[in-house]
Amino acid sequence: MSYYSCDELVRMGFQNVGKNVLVSTKASIYNCDSVSIGEKSRIDDYCVISGNVTIGKHVHLAAGCLVAGGEKGVCIEDFAGLAYHVMVFSQSDDYSGMTLTNPTVPDEYKRERKLRVVLGRHVIVGAGSIVFPGVSIAEGCAIGALSLLQDSTEPWGVYAGRPAVRVNERRRKLLELEAGLLLKDE
Repeated sequence: MSYYSCDELVRMGFQNVGKNVLVSTKASIYNCDSVSIGEKSRIDDYCVISGNVTIGKHVHLAAGCLVAGGEKGVCIEDFAGLAYHVMVFSQSDDYSGMTLTNPTVPDEYKRERKLRVVLGRHVIVGAGSIVFPGVSIAEGCAIGALSLLQDSTEPWGVYAGRPAVRVNERRRKLLELEAGLLLKDE
């Protein structure tokens, strides 16, 4: 995988880019001035990022992810990760048939749902999952592959399904490992 150099990332005009950030040259990032990437984070091939997006430290976006921050934004907190082909949306058209849809139509003819999305610290989202506008995935949650997140979660749960439901508790051993890593990083 080929990554942009530090100088190239600076020239792209990001709102903020931390140290040791890796962004694939095959990723597509729009509205860079609205995107912030924390240190030691990585964005892989064929990811598409647009709108207001804040990515914390030690975050990984695997190949093929879509993060559509739109106006309200998507925040992905420290140590979170998105597996292959995860899609995160902060806005969506009205599918009821009561309005027109798509970006070619003026706003007065459509009704979009626009709500901030937050993925908390240590959240991991399994391959092919979809996160809808307004969802907050609480700290420590693990989301099974191909899940559909329509509602927010409670901390430290394992969620799976369409729609996703809590199926188990997630262990917190990783918090000890985080503390050790952060001490080593100092």
